[in-house]
Amino acid sequence: MEGHEPAVVDRARKGDADAFRELVERYSDRIFRLAYRITGEEGSAEDAVQESFLRAYRWLHRFDARARFGTWLYRIAVNTTIEMTRKQKRHRHHQPLSEPGEPDFMAALPSAAPGPERLALSQEVEQAVRAAMGELTPLERAAFVLRHFEGRSIAEICAHLGLGESAGKHAVFRAVRKLRGALAPLAGRAVPERA
Repeated sequence: MEGHEPAVVDRARKGDADAFRELVERYSDRIFRLAYRITGEEGSAEDAVQESFLRAYRWLHRFDARARFGTWLYRIAVNTTIEMTRKQKRHRHHQPLSEPGEPDFMAALPSAAPGPERLALSQEVEQAVRAAMGELTPLERAAFVLRHFEGRSIAEICAHLGLGESAGKHAVFRAVRKLRGALAPLAGRAVPERA
């Protein structure tokens, strides 16, 4: 679709529902992953995806065809997710990054037949990471996720979040500093390998 995406976007702007559905199908998984990493909850991420596409549909007439549609949509999704996270945070003090049993970024940690000590430490690290991510502001969490999970450049992060370069760098820096501080007590602990 990459080559003919501008034509699909143009058709969607003219009211072609099938063209917009094609855009939703292309981007929904990516937007969900982004929203899930920011919210930490499947239901909240699904709500953010739905609201992001509703806003994109409503604002499609504002899209500048010289830009990339994906970049424009990502910015809508990030802003929508941050806004929803802030509203939810007012109602709840702590948000887990995921529900038990759901796959998340912690699943990517390597493990080679761990013993009980390693399992206990792994659980402790996972809980500490979740708690630390939960303490970040929605903007810091979004900046961190975009940088370290999505691999976005500072310029892309600034574009997605509507920030200047200095503010974007500072948001990433604050997030990393907070996470390092929260996880520092665990850094020196290691579980001896089983013989």
